[in-house]
Amino acid sequence: MGSESSMPNGPSRLARRVKLTDKHIVTRMMDIAAELPDVIKLGRGDPDLDTPEHIVRAGQEALASGATHYTHPMGLSELRQAIADNIATHGGARYEPEDIVVTPGGQQAMFIIALGLMDPGDELLIPCPGYNPYLQAAELTEATLVSIRTTMATNFTLTAELVREHITPRSKLLILINPGNPTGTVIPPEEVARICEVAQEHDLMVVSDEIYARLTYDGHHAQPVAALPGMQERTFTLSGLSKAYAMTGWRVGYFAGPHDLMPALAEIHHAFAISTAAVSQHAALAALTGPQECVEEIRNTFDQRRQVLGDGLTEMGIPFAEPQGAFYVYARVAETGVEATEFCERLLREGQVMIFPGRLYGDYTDDYARLSMTQPVPRIQEALARMASVVATIRQERSVA
Repeated sequence: MGSESSMPNGPSRLARRVKLTDKHIVTRMMDIAAELPDVIKLGRGDPDLDTPEHIVRAGQEALASGATHYTHPMGLSELRQAIADNIATHGGARYEPEDIVVTPGGQQAMFIIALGLMDPGDELLIPCPGYNPYLQAAELTEATLVSIRTTMATNFTLTAELVREHITPRSKLLILINPGNPTGTVIPPEEVARICEVAQEHDLMVVSDEIYARLTYDGHHAQPVAALPGMQERTFTLSGLSKAYAMTGWRVGYFAGPHDLMPALAEIHHAFAISTAAVSQHAALAALTGPQECVEEIRNTFDQRRQVLGDGLTEMGIPFAEPQGAFYVYARVAETGVEATEFCERLLREGQVMIFPGRLYGDYTDDYARLSMTQPVPRIQEALARMASVVATIRQERSVA
C-alpha cells in the first residue's frame, strides 16, 4: 500500500463537472447551528406547517392497503390525470397524462430536463439571483450558465429585453421561476408574454418553474407559460405539491412537456428513481382532488408572516424586495455595514437565527440574504428582535471604527 502522502487528494478524483469542492455554505451553517441552543431557522424553504389531515389520512390508508411497491415509472395514471386537470383549472395548458412525469420533488424534475436537453457548451439562461439547483444542473451537464442579472431597482423582475441581450447562437434553455426564489418577485403577465415572444423568435426551450404559483399576494398573478400561444411545444411546466399543500417531506413533484420529448425524459427519470414513492403519490392525489380550502389557509398564513417580516426589516432600516409571491423576503443586509455572508454567520453565531446569503442563489453581489417565512409569527418576531440586536452591535462597531 502507498503512503498517505502518495494518495491523490479528494478534489483531484472528482469529475471535472463537479465544481463544489469546499463545504457548501448550507452544510457549514447547519453544522454551526447544531452546536447552538434554540436556533430559529429562517433559511431552508421547509415551512413548519403540517400536511393537511385529509392528505395524511390518504397516505395512511394507502400504506394500509399495500401501496408499498413500484408504480408506473411516469407515476400513477390517476395522479397524472389529476395533475393535468389541476394545471388546466388554474389557467395552464391542457395536457394528457402521458405528457406528465411524477418525480420525487421538483428538484429532480429540473435535473432530468437538463440531462435530457443540454449538451456540453449549450447555454442555459437563468435570472440572477435564482434558485441554486439550476446552477448545479448546468454544472453537472457541462452546459454554459448564462446569468441574467436583475436588480432591486426593478424588484428583481426579469424582462424580455434582458433576455434578448443575453441570447447567443448557443442559447438553448431559458429558466423562468415565477414567483421567484429567492426574491419573491412575480413577473407581470404582460412581461411573461413578451419574454415568450423572444423565446419563440430565438427558438429557445423554456422551463417554467411554477411551484409557488398558488402562493401570491396583493392581487399578483403568475402567468402559466405553456398556456400562451405557441409555447406549449417548447415549454416544460415544472411544479409540485411541496409548497401549496405543505408536503415538503413527501417529495412529490412533476413536469409536463412536449409530447415528442416526454418518452425519452421519462426513461431518464426511470433510470434515476424507478418511480416516485407510491404512498406519496396517493397522498398527492388526495391533495389535488380533495378539499382545496387548505391552500388558501396556507397562503393566508404566509401573507401574515410576510407582513410581520417586512415591518421588522423596515424598523431596522434594511431595504428588501417586495415579496409578491412564494414565502421569502430578499433583504439588502449589507446596509448594516458588512457583507451578507459575514452578516449571516454572525447572525447565526450571535443571535441564533439562521438565514442564507444571496451568494447561495448566484447573486453577483454579497449584499442580500434570503429570509424564509417558515416559522410561526411569535418565532418570527423573536427572530427579528435577535436580528435587531445583532444589527445594532454591527452598526456600533462600524461607527467606532
